Amino acid sequence: MAMNWVNCFSSKRYGIEYTTEDERSDFERDWDRIIFSSPFRRLQNKTQVFPLPEEIFVHNRLTHSLEVASVGRSLGGLIGEKLAQLPDVAADSRATDFYTSNLKYVIAAACLAHDMGNPAFGHSGEDAISKYFRKRDTNKPDDMAFKQLFTPAQWKDLTTFEGNANALRILTMHQNGRAKGGFRLTYSTLGSIIKYPCESLGSGRKGVAHQKNTAILILMSRFF
Repeated sequence: MAMNWVNCFSSKRYGIEYTTEDERSDFERDWDRIIFSSPFRRLQNKTQVFPLPEEIFVHNRLTHSLEVASVGRSLGGLIGEKLAQLPDVAADSRATDFYTSNLKYVIAAACLAHDMGNPAFGHSGEDAISKYFRKRDTNKPDDMAFKQLFTPAQWKDLTTFEGNANALRILTMHQNGRAKGGFRLTYSTLGSIIKYPCESLGSGRKGVAHQKNTAILILMSRFF
């Protein structure tokens, strides 16, 4: 079945085959699960930038993520209204309800989580992690034994460390002593968090599938 605006969203949750009734929609619950989580709260200990401010206030990644989520929710509402007017969507009550009422929560939840996998020092921290593992890629016995602890895919993840992929790992990772599925977010919210629709083994290639945020840029260009 080809993907279209009527079938490209889902309230099913990763790691769970059933859902419970709630006053909130499934997508509002995604937002709540992220905002009350420990990984999200830990963002308060990571600064967004390193200026020399005259004031005491330091802009951390928690504050930044809340601000981005606010903008994302507003944009999601505007885009949702436009999509709800498409003939195919308008003819489907379930799709109409999603775009008019819930798309904004999916985008806001993705904005909340967009920095959860980033290491300290942002992109510089990503580079530091990648460089460490690349330096261990030698023919020295200790380094060769170290590399054998990882699969080729895992090694590629580490030598091209990317915070977004780590955020997806945090959100879906099975925690000891807890139910499977990690945060058990809806597939729609998980899908909205993914910036690269390919694994790290495909990094470095050219094409739309290997460019960040291509989908949202295309979507916004169609309506604004």
